[in-house]
Amino acid sequence: MTTTLAIANQKGGVAKTTSVASIGAALAELGHSVLLVDLDPQACLTFSLGIDPEDLDVSVHHVLTKGLDPSEVIIETEDGVDLMPATIELARAEADLLTRTGREHVIRGAIEALAEDGIDYDWVLLDCPPSLGVLTVAALTAADGVLVPLQCETLSHRGVGQLLDTVHDVRRFTNRGLEVWGVLPTLYDGRTNHARTVLETISDTYDLEVVEPPIPKTIKFAEAPAAGRSILATSRSSKGAQAYREVAANLVKRAARPKAAKAGKGGAKKSTKKSAKA
Repeated sequence: MTTTLAIANQKGGVAKTTSVASIGAALAELGHSVLLVDLDPQACLTFSLGIDPEDLDVSVHHVLTKGLDPSEVIIETEDGVDLMPATIELARAEADLLTRTGREHVIRGAIEALAEDGIDYDWVLLDCPPSLGVLTVAALTAADGVLVPLQCETLSHRGVGQLLDTVHDVRRFTNRGLEVWGVLPTLYDGRTNHARTVLETISDTYDLEVVEPPIPKTIKFAEAPAAGRSILATSRSSKGAQAYREVAANLVKRAARPKAAKAGKGGAKKSTKKSAKA
């Protein structure tokens, strides 16, 4: 069965797109078939995998708003994953979908359409835009789980409560099976007390699992998009690449947990919360 995982955080600059590309490549290394879906109008995921959005005639925008068959948009990449790319046109999707009945289900519908065409993936990773708008809600509606990349500094921490409130609403209205898989610490510098304290506080405050290991801060991540590949290809033996391989292996184990066991943390309760104090 396909596992659909939304990678979401409405705050930018938390290595969300890097995490999608790197986890996808690591899952492919493990022998899984993987589809990445770029839902950010800035198309950073598309660009980072070596595809110039300006060269594309069709993209995920046409799938979500024009009804184009998703199989006509998918591109194979050198990292062993398939990509449903984005272009700047996706910026209009929020407005185009706003008055459409069933707009929350457009991404789920696209994934189901692929299955109906006989195109099955082990994993679908959704790179959500840095907002809590229509596209993010649609991604959460389509997902089995949500992973929250979190830079271990206070401003990143403060937005988590808002995201969890959105997850609560999605669980209530459009996707009762959505589960919070946890926080993925990124740009992590374990030498600083501040980074360690933020990580400990987020776990205690929101009762979320921390997906191990933390992703270390390294210049290697900045170099990878310029090469049009993930860090697993550009710097295979780096600490960052190895960390993402371990994260991917742990996500595979997470996906195999019985449903009842998954519901224990990051569950249904609404997170009001202490984000203002974080």
